Amino acid sequence: MYGTIARMRIKPGKIDEMQRLAEQEAEEIPGILFQYVYQMDADENEHMLVVGFESREAYRANAESPEMHQRYLRYRELLDAEPEWHDGEIAFAVTSAGAMT
Repeated sequence: MYGTIARMRIKPGKIDEMQRLAEQEAEEIPGILFQYVYQMDADENEHMLVVGFESREAYRANAESPEMHQRYLRYRELLDAEPEWHDGEIAFAVTSAGAMT
């Protein structure tokens, strides 16, 4: 698995719109496995986005696609600033049902 973590500042009052947009568009993204968005306790407008793909290739194909660029422009309208991105291989995941590989 491969993915990204993004630190982002969602504009005040826009979290519900961000969620609707993410839910609508997730089905259009080949290879995506999950998206989690954390709202930080210290600042309700600061969020961490965690996205997982089935492979680095699926992630790169999405990141480089014109469709992703259009999605990003819609997301960007809901943010105060450019996100801070951190890409990488997902080393492991653990759920209450046990380890996922």
